[in-house]
Amino acid sequence: MSDRLVGKRIFLTGAAQGIGLAIAQQCLKEGAKLFIVDRDGPLLRETVAKLGASEGALGHAEADISDMTAIAAAMISAEKTIGPVNALINNAGINVFGSPLETTDAEWLRCFDVNLKGAWNCCKAVLPGMISAGGGAILNIASTHSFTIIPHTFPYPLAKHALLGLTKSLALEYAASGVRVNALAPGYVETQKNIDYWNSFADPAKARAETLALHPGKRIATTTEIAKAAVFMISDECPFMNAACLTVDGGLSVLQHAAQ
Repeated sequence: MSDRLVGKRIFLTGAAQGIGLAIAQQCLKEGAKLFIVDRDGPLLRETVAKLGASEGALGHAEADISDMTAIAAAMISAEKTIGPVNALINNAGINVFGSPLETTDAEWLRCFDVNLKGAWNCCKAVLPGMISAGGGAILNIASTHSFTIIPHTFPYPLAKHALLGLTKSLALEYAASGVRVNALAPGYVETQKNIDYWNSFADPAKARAETLALHPGKRIATTTEIAKAAVFMISDECPFMNAACLTVDGGLSVLQHAAQ
């Protein structure tokens, strides 16, 4: 264990799998105390057992981040378990992909309830304590969908664009209170969701190869690579970084087109 996050008491959402799980593992490795939240209770409990943290270093609560009452209760539990929260990582999110005119009202609402309102609920729950304590750090896990568009992924990129707006707005509002608010934008990551997507094709190996071929380095990120970037941004190693978005996509978002 290193000490990059010693003194950090982190509230982390969407921690039961994928990028969230990798962030949880990395935060504990770097010395943080951690309170993790996920709406999948059984998977969350499996994750807690898998993380195997020492007593007092890890707490958890089953909650849907779109439910402000549930998040407020989880924040109270977090403060009882690990102490006053001085760092928040908004990782939880859901994919809602489709075409605009075929998107139902229910799909629209669920997309924004989780990907935007959910992040705001967590910020709203943690900000008063941070302001009172004289500082803190918030990191919103955004996406390259926050500034690029892939057709037929509506309305997901709208919510992620808005998440960047939330990041910048809160960063400027509370900078004088010592609170930093930033975003991290991963591109393609080798998560179970992407593996399941490749497996939905008749030739999963070909589908995976086509995704990798899009990238300048002919590979995609591991969850650990995203987690290490998150550790940097939530740590005290970038104290003057505020209202910023760090892109971690291997250069894909600046590629005009693949070489012929």
